[in-house]
Amino acid sequence: MSSATGYYIPHAARWPIVGSIGLFIFFYGFATWLNQGPFGREMFILGAGVLIFMMFGWFGLVARESESGTYNGQVDSSFRLAMMWFIFSEVMFFAAFFGALFYARTFSGPWIGGLGGGGADMTNAILYQGHDYVWPSNGPGDVGGKFEQMGWFGLPLINTLLLLSSGVTCTFAHHAIRAGHRQPFILWLLATVSLGFLFVGLQAVEYIHAYDAMNLKLTSGIYGSTFFMLTGFHGFHVTMGAIILLVVMLRATRKHFSAENHFAFEAAAWYWHFVDVVWLGLFIFVYLI
Repeated sequence: MSSATGYYIPHAARWPIVGSIGLFIFFYGFATWLNQGPFGREMFILGAGVLIFMMFGWFGLVARESESGTYNGQVDSSFRLAMMWFIFSEVMFFAAFFGALFYARTFSGPWIGGLGGGGADMTNAILYQGHDYVWPSNGPGDVGGKFEQMGWFGLPLINTLLLLSSGVTCTFAHHAIRAGHRQPFILWLLATVSLGFLFVGLQAVEYIHAYDAMNLKLTSGIYGSTFFMLTGFHGFHVTMGAIILLVVMLRATRKHFSAENHFAFEAAAWYWHFVDVVWLGLFIFVYLI
């Protein structure tokens, strides 16, 4: 199937069709659940189960093939290109939400408040009379009622330091495996995973405080929706990244990876550093400014 110079031809695999079926059930169930249709929640759970089963089976197969020497340099290059394009797609994903925040704060918000010229005063006088734009805003309709803005000090600052520290420990882990030092590699990975899950736990505490004490919710106008969409999706990515690094760490304890062959970790590290950079943008544009 492969050689030092030959072109790799993958064998027939059942996992892509299993994943496609799981995705269909998952999203159909999710849409049905949101619209209060029959068996929506049950189908959503079933689809999630199929997807998890597919991930264990497919990723396990790839790990076994990698460790057995099935792949060659051409496959390694394809893996790297695939990960690069995946991270690029994630960049575009977050760019859409950052763009929504920028547009709301810079264009639509001031416009309906009568600021910015070009007929904004007329729009305000006719459609939104009496609305004075300030940020954070819950719109002319005072959607969600009164709420408090989430400050940057406290948990957000602590989480920033935790995530930046995890980026450092992840880099140390990379240097360790490149030098062939397995035990330090595992320990630095353990530190990275621990910091990642601690970040997620503190973000959950922050959300509980926002809902209970600040009346800041997803339904609190444009500020609440952009705040929770950006920080929530980022928290989801941190969770996924920490799980991936945890799997890498467990594989390392089973003698997987070497100084020359450890792209599974490299891909996870790329993803983790991407998550770090996104959080810096969040901390600046959502919490500080």
